[in-house]
Amino acid sequence: MGSVIDDIKNAFNKSNNYLNQLILINVIAWVVYSLAMVVLKLAGNGDLFFYIRSNVEMPSGALDFVFKPWTLITYFFLHTPAGLFHILFNMLGMYWFGRIVEDLMGSSKVLGIYVWGGILGGLLYLLSYNLIPEYINRGPSLLVGASASVFALITAAATLAPEYRLNLLLLGPVKLIYIAIAYVVLSLIGLSGGNAGGEMAHLGGALMGYLYIKQLRNGKDLGRPVFGVVDFFKNLFSAKPKMKVSHKTKTKKSSSSKSSSDVSQRDIDVILDKISQSGYESLTKEEKNKLFSASQKKDQ
Repeated sequence: MGSVIDDIKNAFNKSNNYLNQLILINVIAWVVYSLAMVVLKLAGNGDLFFYIRSNVEMPSGALDFVFKPWTLITYFFLHTPAGLFHILFNMLGMYWFGRIVEDLMGSSKVLGIYVWGGILGGLLYLLSYNLIPEYINRGPSLLVGASASVFALITAAATLAPEYRLNLLLLGPVKLIYIAIAYVVLSLIGLSGGNAGGEMAHLGGALMGYLYIKQLRNGKDLGRPVFGVVDFFKNLFSAKPKMKVSHKTKTKKSSSSKSSSDVSQRDIDVILDKISQSGYESLTKEEKNKLFSASQKKDQ
């Protein structure tokens, strides 16, 4: 048990590890949430569990949401209690497509896309249940799951590298752009089904993934506010180092080290355009190294 806790601590202490941290948070939250449901229901406190649900899952009613605005964040870190396949497919999707975003743009971009995808997905869900007659007539519902955030990562990866291929079971290598289109089309078809609100949230997340990458290419990182909040809490709970007095000495950097570490945004744009046209496999070793160095620099 101690080694498991140590592994979890190491995952959170490691820098630039947002993808694994997000997966861990989702899994731990699901286990705790599911156990709480089992214990409370067996103890005859089913009403208490429903009260908990109504305060962590996102409500469809505008008035309910006004009094519980935090659910816009909590809902996409939770999954259906005891719903193994719900969290399993979401975590697999997050890992597959999150790794692509992480390799191409850095770990911090995964966090930004995940959070904003969940937020836009939740807002679109809320709007649909208060503006579309079909959904209004269905009555109140609750939204839970990281699907909108996963959809954001899928479309972000496809926008970054549409020609990138994933080997799918029975289908073989398939381009990311086709996978993203398939996900979006299936959600569009499901807008009149039993999980209509969830499908609407998926579309909101997909839209955010596309917009995030487009804005990033225009020089605007939508994830900056997210990183600011994360850094605030990190500094709040981390011990402040003792002040030390030292004499600073100037050191001269060698021209060779500078040239190897400096990668311009123009270089990255050229590499990303090449990925979009010919796929990641078409990059030379030097281009892959440049992309990797740039992703690590952006995470610092």
